[in-house]
Amino acid sequence: MLLVQSSESSYREASFLDDRFLSDVCESLWVPGAELHAAAAGIDCARPLHFIFHTGHVGSTLVSRLLDEVTQVLPLREPLPLRTLADLADRQDGLDARSDDWLALWSRGYRHTDAVLLKATSGAGRIAVPILRRRPEIRAAYLNLRVEPYLATLLAGEQSLRDLQGHAPQRQGRVRSRLLETGNLHPVTSVGELAALSWLAESFSQHDALSAFPQRVLRIDFEQFLQDVGRGIGAIVAHFALAADSRAMQFIGRSPTLARYSKAPQYEYSPDLRSAVLAESRRNNATEIARGIAWLETLARRDAGVGAVFSALGR
Repeated sequence: MLLVQSSESSYREASFLDDRFLSDVCESLWVPGAELHAAAAGIDCARPLHFIFHTGHVGSTLVSRLLDEVTQVLPLREPLPLRTLADLADRQDGLDARSDDWLALWSRGYRHTDAVLLKATSGAGRIAVPILRRRPEIRAAYLNLRVEPYLATLLAGEQSLRDLQGHAPQRQGRVRSRLLETGNLHPVTSVGELAALSWLAESFSQHDALSAFPQRVLRIDFEQFLQDVGRGIGAIVAHFALAADSRAMQFIGRSPTLARYSKAPQYEYSPDLRSAVLAESRRNNATEIARGIAWLETLARRDAGVGAVFSALGR
C-alpha cells in the first residue's frame, strides 16, 4: 500500500484522491498490507463515516463542497482504493475483510471533525449495498438525474464519446448480468444509446441501494436540488445527523461555490450557465437524446427489471 502524507486543507481542496492528487511535494511510503491492517485495528480517532454515491455528472462534488461549508465534516472525494475495492468485488462476488480496513482508515478525523463524508466515484455505487451491509451505522445520499437531463448533460461534454466508449464494456457487462434474459440487451449503436447505457448501469446501483436500505439512503434528484439549494442541503444535513452552522445555512443558496465548476473551481459554472449548456445540448443532440430514450424504453418493455428502474428513476 502507498501511504501519502497530506493535510486537512489539501483534503478540502481536492476534487479527487487518486493519481491526480499526487505531486512531487507529497511525502509517501510503501508499506506491506499487513502493517496497514494492524494500523487500521488500532485507530483511536474514528468518526461517523457516511457516503455520497452518484451516477456521474450529477453534482456530487458540488454537494460535497457545500456540506463542507456548513458542517464540520472531513471530505474525502473519490479515494482511489474505493475503485479498487469495487473491482475486487466484481472478481470475487462481494467485499472481503480488506474493505473493513479501508472503512476504518477512512473514518479517521481531526480533532474538530464531526463526521467523515466520502464522495464515491460513480462506478463505485455498485458496491453501495455491500458497504452498507458491513457497517449498519453508515448512511448515504445518492444523486441522480432523470433520463432526459442526464443524456443532455453527458452529450454536452467535448470528451463524451471517448468517455462513454471507454466505460461501455464494463457497463454492458453489468447491465447484461441484471437482465432476466440476456438477449434483451439489444445492440448499442450510437452515442445517445451509450449515454442511456451509462444511465441504466448506474441507476441499477442506485435502485438496489434505495430498495435495500430505504431509511439509510437519501435519494436526491440534482435538478430538484438546484431549485432550492438550502432545502436540499438541509435535508442531507438532517439525514446524516450533522450539526450545521445556522448562519452558513442561511446563506448557502448564495454561496460562491455555486458559481464555480466544483471539480475545477478556477472555472465559472453557475446554475444559469448549466441551464444554457443543457439547452444548447438539447438543440445540438436532439436526435441522439431521442435515440437513447427510445433504447431505454424498448429495453424497459422487454425486461421487468429495467422497467422497474426506468419507472422509478427515469421519468
